[in-house]
Amino acid sequence: MKILISTSIGMFLLLLRLVWFVMPDEMVFSEEMPVTEVLQELGEEPLPHQPDFSIPGVSVDAGRRLVLEGIGSKKNGHSKGRQSKHFVCTSCHNIERDEPDLSKVQPETKLQYVKERGLPFLQGTALYGVVNRTSFYNGDYDKKYGDLVMKARHDLRGAIQLCATECAQGRALQPWEIESVLAYLWTIDLKISDLDLTDKEQDRIVRALRLKKPDPETAAMIHEQYLEASPATFAIPPEDRTAGYAPEGNPENGKLVYELSCLHCHAEKRYSFFELDESKMSFQFLKHHFPRYTRYSIYQVARYGTSPLNGKRAYMPHYPLEKMSNRQMEDLRAYIEQMAE
Repeated sequence: MKILISTSIGMFLLLLRLVWFVMPDEMVFSEEMPVTEVLQELGEEPLPHQPDFSIPGVSVDAGRRLVLEGIGSKKNGHSKGRQSKHFVCTSCHNIERDEPDLSKVQPETKLQYVKERGLPFLQGTALYGVVNRTSFYNGDYDKKYGDLVMKARHDLRGAIQLCATECAQGRALQPWEIESVLAYLWTIDLKISDLDLTDKEQDRIVRALRLKKPDPETAAMIHEQYLEASPATFAIPPEDRTAGYAPEGNPENGKLVYELSCLHCHAEKRYSFFELDESKMSFQFLKHHFPRYTRYSIYQVARYGTSPLNGKRAYMPHYPLEKMSNRQMEDLRAYIEQMAE
């Protein structure tokens, strides 16, 4: 009897091992799994900016409306009006992936990538995957916002509030609104399919998940696939604005910059008091001011931006090098000069 019981137990354990061994990969791993879920399975702690749904009024829908329309809803469902009279989040940020390689920043390749996907070419980093980051307002942004950055650099809630009050020039968000924005942002977090993993790397993740124990080496491999902090390097206009940056620009690329960047804000005064279009008059005006030291010089506003003024709070955010390179500035100039003829 004892022999029979022992044999039965042994066969049962063997069967369990066989089931584990032949278990389909999709039962432990899917390309649509959130990256953070996989990292937690590998032993990492949840990121600190999880939304607090215990606060009354917090919802994904409320957050989506704030991000896309800039409108908050009162907790009883009635509209609270616009958070800012001037901007919404998508004035400066895409909500879709806009980088072909999430592990680096390359404005030239990004320009082609957004063109193919029908997205604008913007000053801000995409909100897609922002919840996967651990640092915000990086690089030279402390030169612009000073000590305000210290409250936001490692706190996504602080970054959202800084964006609302300083970047959007609007009112401060209520706690339930910030949590709602977070709730929405978690719906556009990075998925495994966003990462440029080889078959061998995917197999490694599957094996690690099956073991169900911490695996910091595999987690580190995943982290290498995307930036957890978006760099920002402020630049200055060329020393000689008549000569411009070198080398000479490509008007075909400049056309993309004009259509996907300049017109995003300035067409029909969408986010600006200064209107631009594709008329010869617009191009001649911009060509005339390119080498000048005025707020209408693209060298000036793209590299320094403009400041909000009393009664005219809408302003021009500037482009760090990671969002528009010196070469792209010359591409834009070449296109404008071509169209001005």
